[in-house]
Amino acid sequence: MSVYIFRRLLLMIPTLFGIILLNFIIIQAAPGGPVEQTLAKLQGLDTSVQNRMGGGVSVEVTPTTSSSDSSYRGAQGLDPELVKEIEKLYGFDKPAHERFWLMIKNYLSFDFGDSFFRDKSVVDLVIEKMPVSISLGLWSTLIIYLISIPMGIRKAVKDGSHFDVWTSSLIVVGYAIPGFLFAVLLIVIFAGGNYLAWFPLRGLTSNNFAELSMMGQIKDYFWHLVLPVTANVIGGFATLTLLTKNSFLDEIGKQYVITARAKGLDDKNILYGHVFRNAMLIVIAGMPGLLMALFFSGSLLIEVIFSLDGLGLLGFEAALNRDYPVMFGTLYIFTLMGLILNLISDITYVLVDPRIDFESREG
Repeated sequence: MSVYIFRRLLLMIPTLFGIILLNFIIIQAAPGGPVEQTLAKLQGLDTSVQNRMGGGVSVEVTPTTSSSDSSYRGAQGLDPELVKEIEKLYGFDKPAHERFWLMIKNYLSFDFGDSFFRDKSVVDLVIEKMPVSISLGLWSTLIIYLISIPMGIRKAVKDGSHFDVWTSSLIVVGYAIPGFLFAVLLIVIFAGGNYLAWFPLRGLTSNNFAELSMMGQIKDYFWHLVLPVTANVIGGFATLTLLTKNSFLDEIGKQYVITARAKGLDDKNILYGHVFRNAMLIVIAGMPGLLMALFFSGSLLIEVIFSLDGLGLLGFEAALNRDYPVMFGTLYIFTLMGLILNLISDITYVLVDPRIDFESREG
C-alpha cells in the first residue's frame, strides 16, 4: 500500500500542473481582465482605483487627442504611460509564459500573492473565509451520511414496504426543491419573515459572541447553523440514500448471501458482516466529490442568502472581478485538497475491504 500511496503522490504533481495550466490559458484568453476593468473604472473616474496606484505615479485621467496603441479595450484617450503603469501594477508587463512560471514557482512555496482588489494576501483571505465553509460543509456532510446510510440500508431491507414507499416520496420531494428556495422558505417561516423569529437571519455568530461563556458560544454557533445547514443538505439526502439502497439491494441478491443464509447465518450477521463491506464501496467512492461540493461550491447561494462570507462567495466574486491571485490561489488549494481526498478515499477502500489491493493492480 505504501508504494501505491507514493505513486499517487507523485501523480498529483503533473495532474495539479495540468489543471493550473489549462485554467491559466482559458482565463488569460477571456476578455475583461483586471487591466481592462481598471481602465474602465479610470474612465469613470473611480478614485478607489487611483488609490491603489500608489503615491509615486500621477493617475490623473487626461483625455488625449492621440490614439492609444494599447490593445486593451477602454484605453482610448488615456496616457500610454498610465496604461503601462497599470500593467505593471497587475504583473501584465511580463509575457504570459513568464507570469505562469513565476506563479508556479511561488505556489511551490505556498506563496499565492495578494488580492488585486481586497488589499489582503490570498492565504489570509482563505483563512478568513474558511470557518464558514468548514462549518457548512462539515456538518452538512456529517448529517447527510448519518441519516442517508442507515435510511438506505433500511430501505433495501424493507424494499417494497410502506416505509420504502413513503420515504422515497419524501426524498423525491426534497430533491426537487432547490436548496436556495428552501433557504428562503426557512427564513420566511423561522427567521422573522412572516411567522416565527426563532433563528438568527445572518452571520455565523452573534455580535456579542466574544462576551458569551464557552457553553453560550457553542449554543450560539450551532443556533446560527440550523437554517443554513438544513437548506444545504435538503437535496443531498436523495442521491446518497438511493445509492446506498441500490448498492445493498445489488449485494443482497448475490450468490454468497444465499449461501450464507443456507448455512444458517441470521440476516443481521449477513447484512453487517458480509454485505456491508461490499455495498459501502460505491458509497465511499462518492465521498470526495460530495465533500468538495459542499465545502467550496455547493453552498454559494446559501452563503449569500444567510449573509455568510465563505469560500464559495469569495471564489464567485473573484471570478466576477477577475481577481487572478484569488482565482488561481483558491484553485490550487482546492485542487490539491481534492486530490488528497481522492487518495484518502482509496485508502478507505482498503480499510473497508482488505481484499482490494491497489499495488497489484498498479503492477
